[in-house]
Amino acid sequence: MRLLQYNNDGDFSLTEFDESDIPEYAILSHTWEQDNSKEVTYAEVMGGIGQGKEGFKKIRFCGEQARQNGLVYFWVDTCCINKQNKAELTHSINSMFRWYRNASRCYVYLSDVSTRNWEVNFRESRWFTRGWTLQELLAPASVEFFSFEGKRLGNKSSLQKQICKATNISPLALQGESLSQFHIDERMRWIEHRETGREEDKAYSLLGIFGVSMVPIYGEGVVKAFDRLRDKVYEIQKCIQDLRLTDPRDDKERIEANKGGLLREAYRWVLETSDFQQWRTSQHSRLLWIKGDPGKGKTMLLCGIADELQNSLAKSALLSYFFCQATDSRINRATAVLRGLIYLLVDQQPSLVSHVQTSYDKAGKALFEDANAWVALTKIFSSILQDPSLYDTYLIVDALDECVVDLPRLLDFIAQTSSVFPHVKWVVSSRNWPEIEKKLDTAMQKQSLCLELNTDSVSTAVATFIQNKVHDLGEKNKYKSETQAVIQQHLSLNAHGTFLWVALVCQELSNLSGWRAVQKLEALPPGLNTLYQRMLDQIIASEDSELCMSVLAVISTVYRPITIEELVTLVKMPNGLDGEYEALAEIIGYCRSFLVIRERTIFLVHQSAKDFLIEKARQDPLLFRAQDVHNNISSQSLQAMSQTLKRDIYNLRAPGTSIDKVKSPFPDPLAAIRYSCLYWVDHLLECQAREDTTKNLKDSGLVYSFLRQYFLNWLEALSLLKSMSAGVVMIQKLEDLQVRFPT
Repeated sequence: MRLLQYNNDGDFSLTEFDESDIPEYAILSHTWEQDNSKEVTYAEVMGGIGQGKEGFKKIRFCGEQARQNGLVYFWVDTCCINKQNKAELTHSINSMFRWYRNASRCYVYLSDVSTRNWEVNFRESRWFTRGWTLQELLAPASVEFFSFEGKRLGNKSSLQKQICKATNISPLALQGESLSQFHIDERMRWIEHRETGREEDKAYSLLGIFGVSMVPIYGEGVVKAFDRLRDKVYEIQKCIQDLRLTDPRDDKERIEANKGGLLREAYRWVLETSDFQQWRTSQHSRLLWIKGDPGKGKTMLLCGIADELQNSLAKSALLSYFFCQATDSRINRATAVLRGLIYLLVDQQPSLVSHVQTSYDKAGKALFEDANAWVALTKIFSSILQDPSLYDTYLIVDALDECVVDLPRLLDFIAQTSSVFPHVKWVVSSRNWPEIEKKLDTAMQKQSLCLELNTDSVSTAVATFIQNKVHDLGEKNKYKSETQAVIQQHLSLNAHGTFLWVALVCQELSNLSGWRAVQKLEALPPGLNTLYQRMLDQIIASEDSELCMSVLAVISTVYRPITIEELVTLVKMPNGLDGEYEALAEIIGYCRSFLVIRERTIFLVHQSAKDFLIEKARQDPLLFRAQDVHNNISSQSLQAMSQTLKRDIYNLRAPGTSIDKVKSPFPDPLAAIRYSCLYWVDHLLECQAREDTTKNLKDSGLVYSFLRQYFLNWLEALSLLKSMSAGVVMIQKLEDLQVRFPT
């Protein structure tokens, strides 16, 4: 990219920069004059020609304004439009949005707005009617408007109301909201009443708005240009939809809500540590590993770090993150981590999707799911990190120890990329596992922050957390100050730097009056496992122990969090309880030390809760045997699917209907058996050694009968669930199982 420098003597100098090393610069946006002779090209400026022309005055104004703002270089979009070489023109048109977005400041020179009565003329300026100025309004973080005399009128924040009236653009778009969040039709409407010199430019000026790269073909006509644009947009949309396994932003929001909200006072200490400061400021520190025991608040620390980075990073920097959870098969594997990180990067900078699209066009959704998905995703990710438009990039991965599939591969990739790419910084967290430490030690630029070596800071943070929790309890249950003091003292003496223990104890006190809460405290021992044991003993001693233990057995065994409706399918419920949400929520409430409900979905409160239940079950077979639970889930699933599945279950009455046009009916007949349709085979495989399981595989057995009668209906359900690829994998697993257990 070529940038101009305006020297003190009024002369211009031109410097060529590699796009990976462009300095801070200003940029000038202005309206095109109808008489092109009034405009000047870079060649004219460098040759000293045209100094009396209007265009030269604009360029000089930009140089002087940039210098006043402490910027050495600036760029004027005149040069882009004047490109004659087709390759250069294509590159310029596809790059303009990025150049505006990365500019430190954007100056809008309104040659038809005089300082006098500018409020009246501002909205009528032809700058708001030109096609190309749309991206110049939306791309930069800082847009300042100047009158013909060069007087500053305001910026797109202070003039937001006037700009919205002039353009009909949403205030959120002006405030920097990701343009991908706005519907395609809405973005198309932004250009409707704007004009361009060449009709095709009306479509080409939207390329950056949609994150599309497209070769301009002047002469094709505006209709065909828009058709090509829409096709490109829909192709990218489909690619991103298939890439998305989860939205890490939603996961972060859910995790914070499940843990009672993010308390800044409980995490800000980490921002002041020397380890974090060195990682944040040093070019030679690219990987920060935060490690600690369960319940020490690692996840909330990383949520806080993500928020702090989001609020402090330069506009050209990108932040992407991912939260692993071993209890959810969607987000507990290495490929899921890369898909989540790539998804957020592409969502913030849509032009990066080109690195995904190249391979996706050949393979489709299988690119992200087949046996070679890891290889494909690492190539895509590495290609993205090498993109010249990508500046400082921050990547956060929480709970590496909960990545149960291909963790060694993920660790190797993190260590390698943190060593190779100087503009990429990683923050990761995990338990103190030697195998993780061994892998991350291969990184050349690594910092580690051990929570056990920062006990004073962690204890102070826990104390703040306790104070906040006790205050909330006091407000809710009308505790006297003396009662609050007793509870706070007990928690402080027994927390031992563990946030989760405090949260679980406060949950037990949440509905107790003052004297009962104080009495209850004495029965709640310190230490996570000791507390879990106490809670389990209470459940076993309750009237509903059998049902509660069945629920705990299923929730600790399933491959992802399940809904209330799915739980009813997998657990034999007492008569009259099916469909009674309040009653079911009450049953799950008895297990509140292990489970939490959010938006009708049941989650384990923490990975340590699952670890405890599984280990306890191994020690005491009377609780539940893993194979029995898997067998029950598989059998219950087959029975439920047999009772529910039928031909054309959504009443589409059109076999050729595109899946993208199918909307789930209400109530959804598949809601209760979604999990069953997707995972019954996996549970069957886990209990294959049982005698009754081998019988089910034989002719007239449960599996045989289901497939013989409902195989096509099951495939139809998988199609409606957009999981046909998962169905192919399950059928292959069944074939392999049949080989091992022939009829």
